[in-house]
Amino acid sequence: MFPLILLYVVLTIVRPQDYMPALVGVPVLSVVLVLAFASWLASSAKTFAAPQFVILPIFLVVLMISTAVNGWFGGALDQLQKFGPVVIAFFVFAAACTQPRRLLISMAVIVLCSAVLAVHGIQQARTGIGWTGTPIGEDGRIQYVGIFNDPNDLGLLFAAALPMSVLLSRHGGFLGRLFWLGCSALLLYGVYLTNSRGALLAVLMVAGVYLWRRRGAVIAGTLAAAGLAGMKLLSSRMQELDAGEESASGRVDAWYTGMHLFTSHPIFGVGAGNFTEYNDLTAHNSFVLVLAETGFVGYALWLAFVCYSFWMMLTLLRYAPAEAGDPIQPVQLRRERAIALTLLLSLCGLFTAAFFLSRSYTVVMYLIIAMVTGHYVGARQRLPDLRGFTLGKEWWRWVPAAMGSIVGLFVLVAVLLKTSG
Repeated sequence: MFPLILLYVVLTIVRPQDYMPALVGVPVLSVVLVLAFASWLASSAKTFAAPQFVILPIFLVVLMISTAVNGWFGGALDQLQKFGPVVIAFFVFAAACTQPRRLLISMAVIVLCSAVLAVHGIQQARTGIGWTGTPIGEDGRIQYVGIFNDPNDLGLLFAAALPMSVLLSRHGGFLGRLFWLGCSALLLYGVYLTNSRGALLAVLMVAGVYLWRRRGAVIAGTLAAAGLAGMKLLSSRMQELDAGEESASGRVDAWYTGMHLFTSHPIFGVGAGNFTEYNDLTAHNSFVLVLAETGFVGYALWLAFVCYSFWMMLTLLRYAPAEAGDPIQPVQLRRERAIALTLLLSLCGLFTAAFFLSRSYTVVMYLIIAMVTGHYVGARQRLPDLRGFTLGKEWWRWVPAAMGSIVGLFVLVAVLLKTSG
């Protein structure tokens, strides 16, 4: 199971099936996922000990219902075909990532694959075209193939992989440290070449949260402000970070459209994948996209899925073993916390970028949350007093949480509209 799901991760990120003539048209990604799923079904490592395992299949059903209630019954099957593999990948990868060693291997695979894409981007920047045959964008921003043909998606991947690379640099002695720090530098340079404002802000968020955890809020805030000023000097697009700038204004208008679509279709939304039927641009915000397309029902589920992941890593970071009778060793506890902090930072980078992008259903997000879920499930087996999460007892929390966040989105859009006007 584990080798197969790792191969799936490699194929998902590096995507040789999209540019190698021998693989083009061959459903290699689907075949590998089916084999991994079959191995998962036959494995004793299957686990359902986290709310995400309940939420995600229900969210898939809501995606299907959202298209059906808007008059396209065939859309239910379409959503099953599109999002069903993401659900399967989540279940298999989460079950494979319950042990620290496997988590570190998974992180190494993600970092190495991301570094390959960064090297491809460097080749593009120097020669105008990468080995995939993909040219650099007309605006000078690097891009890849498949799901990473948008520079913003590349930047999102690099920002999420960066904390993993830094954690890996603490293992393997001097040469290992040098290698993984080199990968970190590649990822940072890759973010720079994407010139993605969302990715740059994601890197800043990752650094800020790390400093906040280590040095406190004052130092983190001060250095974050300095970092933002530095990024504005490095990136021409960061200099245009203003609600009145054309690209940002288009995003705000899309967010306004999304909120309007929610008020007109509050229960199940306008249907998954239908946002661009009502607006020329996509929502450019993963939260607004889910809200508009799946309504309150889908949004509450998706929000719970995301927030549980943050909650789990924060709970693990705050875990204190009982004074007596707890067999946990300090070295083991430090390892558990180090992995939890790394995954928390990856989540922060991922969702900072996702706040400015419509990436609510893309597989990369769910693979990283699968690592988070797997780590917490495994940690509960190793740490006797670590609390569990049960959706049956906690579901009611997500109703007011969803309501509150929706109000927050309305206020944010109203303020930005007034500012941009």
